[in-house]
Amino acid sequence: MTKSLFFFAIMFTLLFHIKSSKAQAPNLGVAGSFVLFSSTGAVGNLGSSILTGDVGTNNGAITGFGNVNGNMRNADGTTGQAAADLLIAYNQLNGMIPTLFPGLLLGNGDTLEAGIYQSPALTTLSGDLYLDALGDSNAVFVFQIQAAFSTTVNTKIHLLNGAQACNIFWKVEGVVSMAPATYFQGTVIANNAAINMTTNDTLIGRALSTTGAVNVNALNAVTPLGCGTPILTGPAAPNLATAACYAIFSGNGSVINSGITYVTGDIGTNVGLTVGYNPLFVTGTIHPIPDVSTIDAAADLVTAYNTINVMPYEIELLFPAQFGNELVLTPHVYLLNAATAFNGTVYLNAQGNANAVFVIKVNGALSTSTFSKVVLLNGAQADNVYWNVDGAVSIADYSVFNGTIIANNAAIDLTTGDTLYGRALTTNGALSTANVFVESTSPCAALPLNWIYFSGTLVNNDVLLKWGTENEVNNDYFTIEKSNNGVDFEKLTTVKASPNHAKSTNEYLYTDRLTSNNNYYRIAQTDIDGQINYYKTINVNTFIQQLFTVNYAVNGPSIVVNTQGTNEGSGAIHLISIDGKVLSSQSIQLTNHASQYFINKPTTPGIYFVQLSFEGSIIHTGKVFVP
Repeated sequence: MTKSLFFFAIMFTLLFHIKSSKAQAPNLGVAGSFVLFSSTGAVGNLGSSILTGDVGTNNGAITGFGNVNGNMRNADGTTGQAAADLLIAYNQLNGMIPTLFPGLLLGNGDTLEAGIYQSPALTTLSGDLYLDALGDSNAVFVFQIQAAFSTTVNTKIHLLNGAQACNIFWKVEGVVSMAPATYFQGTVIANNAAINMTTNDTLIGRALSTTGAVNVNALNAVTPLGCGTPILTGPAAPNLATAACYAIFSGNGSVINSGITYVTGDIGTNVGLTVGYNPLFVTGTIHPIPDVSTIDAAADLVTAYNTINVMPYEIELLFPAQFGNELVLTPHVYLLNAATAFNGTVYLNAQGNANAVFVIKVNGALSTSTFSKVVLLNGAQADNVYWNVDGAVSIADYSVFNGTIIANNAAIDLTTGDTLYGRALTTNGALSTANVFVESTSPCAALPLNWIYFSGTLVNNDVLLKWGTENEVNNDYFTIEKSNNGVDFEKLTTVKASPNHAKSTNEYLYTDRLTSNNNYYRIAQTDIDGQINYYKTINVNTFIQQLFTVNYAVNGPSIVVNTQGTNEGSGAIHLISIDGKVLSSQSIQLTNHASQYFINKPTTPGIYFVQLSFEGSIIHTGKVFVP
């Protein structure tokens, strides 16, 4: 009996010890919102650092930082609370009883499991360190470094089997020094000492000091996700209403294009004229003069602008003249409180939330450098991005922009080679485009079908019109209109929708008798409720089509296009996806003999369309299957 009691007593003691030695994450409180912070000490930066999280000190200077995806705070109520919360968290970590003693050299390929580790003197992390949560996403790793702590060049911390950076804590009783190209994960709390991070370092966590400077140089750092961190959704998206139908629109001002511009979405103005857009390159309706649609869009655009304008900003980007430069933004309302110069690249990171909304408010003009880019990351969607600009917008050549641009009382200028996935809208101002590609990010209303293609081909003395759709719902009939000049259209015929709506795709044919050498056709769809939407306009120039024969095939890494002509001139080849997106374009010189051209084969198998144009007229559109 005595031995049994003794055995159970030992087992109880061991179980209690194991449970009590399990690490518990400290409560960082307000300090958890900071990526860099000192309770007492300067916080400084050299080089171009990319930071997500607040930056601040409760007693010291902040120097050298450009735009930060967070708030810059110096000796205010928030920093005072952060200093108090940081001290509490430090004391919690310092009071934990260690059970694991790995020595003074960490890393070198070692794998550690969750627990409380202690190193009694100067400690170095070198090479690769693997932290294994063994499938427990709540596993906590605590490292008590009782002296200074440093890393060597190219040191990396890897997380395995559910380990999270938000559950890793490094309590250091001395200076923290990280060598170049260190990839570090976890929250570092230095007690009465400085933290120094240098070029090409990455921190997924926080660098916090109770008393000491925090110095960084070209650091890439972000506060960690998980562990109850709120999922960012951004603000509620404004309702564009009928203005959402337009890819290019002015409430009051001319809308003018020069060169070859491709647009998906409507184009128009409510005061003035819309000129220069070739209907062959527009998937949507061109409104050459104001009409009922433009009246509604103008009013709805002002409402949308006002909705965004009164949104309180969450983060002010303090250096509008330095906007861009690899800055990473997350779903928030941002303010740039002056004219803004956009250079390089801005990344919009939705953190895995495809519904997250980004709003960037600019109190002044917005201009970009050549080749500027807005890049979407981790589920970010162009139709959830809004740029509210109280000034002129000038997007320089060959820029790639994502989001809806709303300029207030100012002009918008899109220039050569620009790509805009979104909309260019101004409440009051001229809007000009020149050789650009604009794709409206979402339709203005749910359509009863998805258009796939619309093409016309010369067959003997007739024009064979073909079109394809998918996912038809409540579609009643199609209307084909014809024109000799591309402006004045008359109804040619109607074609009843297929009764087999269950089919994923439907294809239709109609043959028109030739009446001239130059024939423009456009097609519209009418649903059972009487709503009409236009798809696109095509040109069938019978004289030009007689000059060339075209065929193509998939061969290895390319789609090979062969032409046989009896004339010479400039042309272009476009590769188009089944949903109408222009995937690639190349200018060519068509000749009066057999020629061969090559298009890079898409990496995704499926149906694609090859479109060939000559002297501005489309002479061939055909389907190709890429295995």
